[in-house]
Amino acid sequence: MRPEFNIAGPCFPDEHYMIPPERRLGEVMELIDGHKFFTFTGGRQTGKTTSLFWLQNHYNQKSDWRGLWVDIQTAREQPDPAKAFRTVLQQIDRVCRHHHPSVQRPDIESLLRNPQMAVRDYLSHIAGHDERQWVVFFDEADGLVGETMVSFLTQLREGYIGRRQDSFPASIVLVGLRQVRDYVLRHEDRLALSWLGTTSPFNLTAENRTTSPFTAVEVVELLQQHTEKTGQVFLPEASAKIYELGQGHPWLTNALADQIVRRDVRDRQVAIAVEHVESAKETIILERRTHIDSLVAKLREDRVRRVIDPMIAGEQTDANVLDDDFAYVLGVGLIRKIGGQYQVANPIYREVIPRAMTYDRQHQIVNKTAAYVLPNGSLDMPKLMKHWQKFWRIDGHLAANGFGYRESGPHLMLMAFLQRVINGGGKIHREYGLGRGALDLLIEWKNEKHAIEVKLRRDTETEEDALEQVAGYLDQLGLEHGWLVLFDLRSTLSWKERTYQRDVEFLGKRITIIGG
Repeated sequence: MRPEFNIAGPCFPDEHYMIPPERRLGEVMELIDGHKFFTFTGGRQTGKTTSLFWLQNHYNQKSDWRGLWVDIQTAREQPDPAKAFRTVLQQIDRVCRHHHPSVQRPDIESLLRNPQMAVRDYLSHIAGHDERQWVVFFDEADGLVGETMVSFLTQLREGYIGRRQDSFPASIVLVGLRQVRDYVLRHEDRLALSWLGTTSPFNLTAENRTTSPFTAVEVVELLQQHTEKTGQVFLPEASAKIYELGQGHPWLTNALADQIVRRDVRDRQVAIAVEHVESAKETIILERRTHIDSLVAKLREDRVRRVIDPMIAGEQTDANVLDDDFAYVLGVGLIRKIGGQYQVANPIYREVIPRAMTYDRQHQIVNKTAAYVLPNGSLDMPKLMKHWQKFWRIDGHLAANGFGYRESGPHLMLMAFLQRVINGGGKIHREYGLGRGALDLLIEWKNEKHAIEVKLRRDTETEEDALEQVAGYLDQLGLEHGWLVLFDLRSTLSWKERTYQRDVEFLGKRITIIGG
């Protein structure tokens, strides 16, 4: 059987091209060997399951350790401890019976007479009746809620504190999207766990480890495995483009490569080029693969919207956005922190977010690509922007008010309009982030580049600030002409006053200002 690029479930060496998971687990194993209780976090499909599978096998092969990986997602969102811990204990018992049949296990029904101690007592029993040290991985632990979560963490703490007398696993690893300090969101639960963040084992200095993305070198290494098996070459520029688009995200990396070699370029004599990667990216986005679909579902959640909405508009978040909101959006992998600033995690997500939210709206826009192509094949930008202005005045502003993303509604409508037209022969690149003050768009049409900057106009100073930003953006791109779209939020103005178009010379650049 020839290996494949894996886009579903954990990786296995005999079935999939893969980067050895142990390469990025050295610090995790140091914590386990040091008898630490800690969290192991990462977004969806970033390699957590593959890592846990390897770690369990690694410790079970040692003479002085036992590993136990327990997936407790079936107990998620269950606030009743009696019901939740019955599920948790059944999972622990099933995995223990399968991997460690010689270990003496307690009677679950007896333990469940006191649910508030059941998990602690089960773990104490197996650890106390075995000479080896135990490491237990609780997968999807952050899905527990309310009283169940409070009791679960409390039992682990009690087991940790009393482990010298009563025996307990040497290491507990809580696996999920969030660090343990972010598990408890309700004020009442925080009061019940007043020790969280101050007392062992889960204090603010407790270690957290995350699943790291592939490096650029590892992406090349992964692709090279396919070349060695089939002879099909990924050109250096194509490998670099795969890394650039996915930023080393394991699923995105594998999905791009899989789309190319399994569906788009089946002839192994054809070398993989940049255009193949770009085409694969479009397919993955348009087909809304499972990973992309789950990403889109997250965008509908309020705590995600509170972060992403101002990010698209380039604004700061409101005062009601909590650290927990940022922790959650970081945990699901939608954003990352670079140089102290929050950014969308990778270029593919930068496209998916606005395109997914405007997908239905795009198909209600009647403007066709052909109407904006000149006889010489170039893009008629003045006509395109004039028609955008008309669309915004008649329909766009009403549609923008209907978005759950109200702050970035105007920006999203502009992107929907442009996407509908440019899809016929060009590409749109987007740059946005918290506090940037603007949305940067770059239209690539054949050999042309057209830069557009979008800002919300709040006062008379906005225009001058915006012109400086556009001029800098044009300098960066090596362009002499650009576009500035100013959405005017002053409700006292009429549409005639808001919708205008004029050219200005600023710092040696010609900038066309479009009012909206």
